[in-house]
Amino acid sequence: MSGATSDMGDETRHLLDPDSERCLQLRKLVEFKVYKRRWFFLGVVCLLNCSNAMLWISFAPVANFTASFFKTTLDTINWLAVVYVIIAIPFGFGASWLLDTLGLKSAVILSSWLNMVGSFIRSASVIYFLNTRSSNLIYLFIGQCLCAVAQPLVICVPAKLAAVWFPEHQRATANMLAAMSNPIGILLANLISPAVVTEETYIPVLFGIYGIPAVLACVMATAGISEKEPPTPPSASAVNLVPEPFFSGLKQLMTNKAYIILMLSFGSGVGLFTAFSSFLEQILCYKGYSNFFAGLCGALFIFFGFVGALLCGLYVDRTKKFTEVVKICFCLSSLASIAFAVVSSLRDQAVWLGIISLLFGFFGFAAYPIAMELAVECSHPVGEGTSTGLSFISGQIQSLIYMLLLQSLTRTVAASSLSSCGEGQIEISDWSVSTLVMAGLGSLGSCVFVIFFHTDYKRLQLEGKSTDNEEIPGVTSS
Repeated sequence: MSGATSDMGDETRHLLDPDSERCLQLRKLVEFKVYKRRWFFLGVVCLLNCSNAMLWISFAPVANFTASFFKTTLDTINWLAVVYVIIAIPFGFGASWLLDTLGLKSAVILSSWLNMVGSFIRSASVIYFLNTRSSNLIYLFIGQCLCAVAQPLVICVPAKLAAVWFPEHQRATANMLAAMSNPIGILLANLISPAVVTEETYIPVLFGIYGIPAVLACVMATAGISEKEPPTPPSASAVNLVPEPFFSGLKQLMTNKAYIILMLSFGSGVGLFTAFSSFLEQILCYKGYSNFFAGLCGALFIFFGFVGALLCGLYVDRTKKFTEVVKICFCLSSLASIAFAVVSSLRDQAVWLGIISLLFGFFGFAAYPIAMELAVECSHPVGEGTSTGLSFISGQIQSLIYMLLLQSLTRTVAASSLSSCGEGQIEISDWSVSTLVMAGLGSLGSCVFVIFFHTDYKRLQLEGKSTDNEEIPGVTSS
């Protein structure tokens, strides 16, 4: 009798094993269900991601007015953006653990509160009765640091959200929308800040403007998100969505050759795009291009990046050609970086620089959300928060390295009447060598990825998706 019971137990465990053949066959008979509230969840994450990005870069476009208002130096104001990169590195590990251990609901609500409270504390720096001459910067930096702590949680959420709430034919699109809301926030800040702050007395207005989306995202997250996952799974891979324990997952990732190559190449791309966005105005002004034109190139870079990500996300949702799309985008964005390095060293090439900027953004940003999905595919069943979080940390570390490296390679020269780097400057920087190094690093990362990256799509295989295009289980909406 006990032997029979044991046999039945073994059979049951075999049936419930997510990798067993019988379990996979049963999944193909299941009609998976999706819920309309997934779009609300996605909207909250998009707003939160956009708000956090605006808070990060809010002062960079008006750094001179900000420094004057707070009676400090430009270097001090630049640190408001740098603290995001520094804080994201250690807190990225905690964000990955929290996301895979406590789930989406806790991660989104916590990050929304950190984002909102950080924006409130920043605003205290312009409330005069709370401040002395030295304390206003303390409020500003404490608030900025709290917003920076929220960033890793916000950045790591999209892939997890797509996996938990969306069917397999919508995952790449959902991930793209949530991920690309971050550069959209950067774009909005680069448009709003210069438009509002035409003189230093308008700096306090910025705190109110950027506080509104932070408050709205927090209210929507706290009041509207009541579940960390849907009542029923949207796809076969979500049926037994119990990720590997955090430290076990880290160990698996560090022994996964395909993931390591992707993590390093992806991080290199993030580092180069961060450096490009941060130094674009300084690179172009040396050759006489105006701040307005540099802002236009930055806007083209981000806007067409969103277009490229949208088109590639829709294409990958239909075809599942993750690797092919990322490799093509990496190569074409590297070619665009080479073209930028050459053309930016010439004068009176505004049209070509605009075209190169939009192509650089179109192919570079298109690879970003697809690479995050690919990180999940090549590392499954490691949790989405862990796999995307480690890639994000790689990007932040390389961003910091590249920014310091490229700045160190600049050559200080005497100011010329042909430059547009600001009135009264005695010396300016020539970025010609730095842009060539940037192009070389991008090309190296692309070559390594194209030659050495090969992987199976482990999550899709679990769902019964194979190369002979088997039918995917049906999906109903509720």
